[in-house]
Amino acid sequence: MEKRIIECVPNFSEGRDKEVIRQIAEVIERAEGVKLLDVDPGEATNRTVVTFVGSPEAVVETAFEAVRRATELIDMRQHKGAHPRMGACDVLPLIPVAGVTLEECAAMARKLAERIADELKVPTYCYEAAAFTPERKNLAVCRAGEYEALPEKLADEKKAPDFGARPFDEGVARTGATAVGARDFLVAVNYNLNTTSTRRANAIAFDVREKGRPVREGNPITGKIVKDADGNTVMKPGTLKCCKAIGWFIEEYGIAQVSMNMTDLSVTPLHVAFDEVCRAADARGVRVTGTEIVGLIPKRALVEAGRYFLHKQQRSTGIAERELIRIAIETMGLSTLKEFKPEEKIIEYILEKEESAGKRRLVDMTCTDFAEETASESPAPGGGSISAYMGALGAALGTMVANLSAHKAGWDERWEFFSDWADKGHAVMTELLHLVDEDTEAFNRIMAVFAMPKSTDEEKAARSAALQEATLYATEVPLRTMKAAYAAFDIVRAMAEEGNPNSVSDAGVGALAARSAVMGACLNVKINAAGLKDRAKADELVAEAERIVAEAQRAETEILATVENKINQ
Repeated sequence: MEKRIIECVPNFSEGRDKEVIRQIAEVIERAEGVKLLDVDPGEATNRTVVTFVGSPEAVVETAFEAVRRATELIDMRQHKGAHPRMGACDVLPLIPVAGVTLEECAAMARKLAERIADELKVPTYCYEAAAFTPERKNLAVCRAGEYEALPEKLADEKKAPDFGARPFDEGVARTGATAVGARDFLVAVNYNLNTTSTRRANAIAFDVREKGRPVREGNPITGKIVKDADGNTVMKPGTLKCCKAIGWFIEEYGIAQVSMNMTDLSVTPLHVAFDEVCRAADARGVRVTGTEIVGLIPKRALVEAGRYFLHKQQRSTGIAERELIRIAIETMGLSTLKEFKPEEKIIEYILEKEESAGKRRLVDMTCTDFAEETASESPAPGGGSISAYMGALGAALGTMVANLSAHKAGWDERWEFFSDWADKGHAVMTELLHLVDEDTEAFNRIMAVFAMPKSTDEEKAARSAALQEATLYATEVPLRTMKAAYAAFDIVRAMAEEGNPNSVSDAGVGALAARSAVMGACLNVKINAAGLKDRAKADELVAEAERIVAEAQRAETEILATVENKINQ
C-alpha cells in the first residue's frame, strides 16, 4: 500500500524576529507524524516560508496549531514588508506528494479553513484547487488590497472571506486574514547547458515554457512586438504546459542554465520536460549536459522517469524502485554538478529514514538474520510473516522469468509483453513484502492490548473492545496476504506458458511458493478468527480464506502440469 503523504508550505508574516520564527517552527518540529524540512526567513520581505511533510491527518493538525501560534505571536498592525500579505499566517497550501489526490487535498484545505475561522476567529479565503469560485483560484484576487483592504472587504458581501466573515474588529486587526488552498507539487529544476550565453539559454526557455515569447513583426528578435486590439502583447505559446522558465548564467559553475518551475507533474512530467529541453537546445546548436533538482522531489517523478527511459530502450521496467531511480539519475545527469543522493532529495525516503530510526524492519534484514530472528524464542515473526515472504518470493520468481524473457535474444518484438508482466509481478512482490512486517505489527497490536489497565469496569470494557479490534485486524492481515499471494499465480502461469523455456522450472517453484503462502496465511486467518466474538464475521472471513485455498491448489496443479510438460519436451 502506498503511504499517504502531503506537504504544507505556510507563509508567516514575520521574517526578522528570530524568536518568533523559532517558536512557530518549534510547534511543527515537535509534532508527531510530520517532518520539518525547511525554515526560510526573509528580512526584506519580513516573511518566513516553512515546509513540512507527513500523513494528511498529522499535517492538517500541525498546520492548525502553527497558525494558532502565529496568531498569538504576530500583530499585523505592526507588520511592514516587501511581500504582499494580509495575515499572520498569510497563505497555507496543502500539496499532494504520495497516495493523495489534489481533490482530496482541496477538501482537507476547505475543512481546515473552516476550522481556523471557527476556532481561531481568523477570516479565511480558499484559493487555487480549494477555491469555491473560479476567480478565487487566483491568490492575488483573494489577497487584493492586502491587509489594509480588510475593513472594506469584510464589509462587502462579494469580497468577504469564505469562512469567518464579520465586521473588522480588534481581533481581525491583530491576526489579519488567511488564505488556505491546495495546489500541485512544484518542482524547481535547472538544465545545464554547454554554453555561457544567457541569450541562448533564454531563447531555449522561451521555446518550451507555457507562456512562450512575444510575437514580433518580421525579425523574430528585433521586430516590433505585436499587440492585440486591447493593446495586450500577443504571445506564441511554448511547448510545455504548466512550466515557467528563464535562462541565466551561473558564475559558480561557469555555465548557462534553463531554470524551470514545473507546477503540475501530472500534466508535464519531469522526463518529458527534460527531453523537450534537450530537443529545443539541440535545435539551437546547444546541448543539455545535466540537470539540477533544486530542493526536494516526490519519488514518483523519478520512478516514472526511470520507466520512461527504459521504455525508450525497449527494456523491461519491472525492476526495483531504486534501480529505476538510478536510471533516471544517470539519464538526466542529476549528479553532474553535485552528487544527487536519493535519501536526501526524495521526500518519501527522508520520511522513511525518520520513521525507521531506531526500528528494525524484517524486510531490511539479511536472509540469515531473518531466519535467526524467526528461530528465536520470540513469537513474532511467525507463520504470518513467513507466509507473506514466501508469497513475495513466488512473485519475485515470476518477475525474474518475465525480465529474462524480455531480454532474450530473438524475442525483441515481445519485450513489452514481458515487461508488463514484470511490472505486475513486481507490484505483487512489493505488496507482500509490506505484509511481512504488517503481520508482525498485527501481533504487536494484540500484545499491546494486554498492557492496558483493567481495574475498573470502564477500563475492562475499553480493553475488551480494543482486543476485538486488534484481533479483527490480525485476521484481516493474513487474508490480505492470501489475496496478494494468489495474484502471483497469474504471473507464474503466464511465464510457465509464454516465458523463456530455460526458466520454466523457476515459474514452477514460484507456483509452489505462492500456494504455500496462501495455505500458511489461511492457518493464521483461522486461528485469529477463533478469537472474534462476532461469529458471523469470523465465519465470513474463514469461508473466504478457504475459497482462496481451493482456488490456489487448482492453480498450482495446472501450472505444475505445464511446467512438467515443458521440461519433458
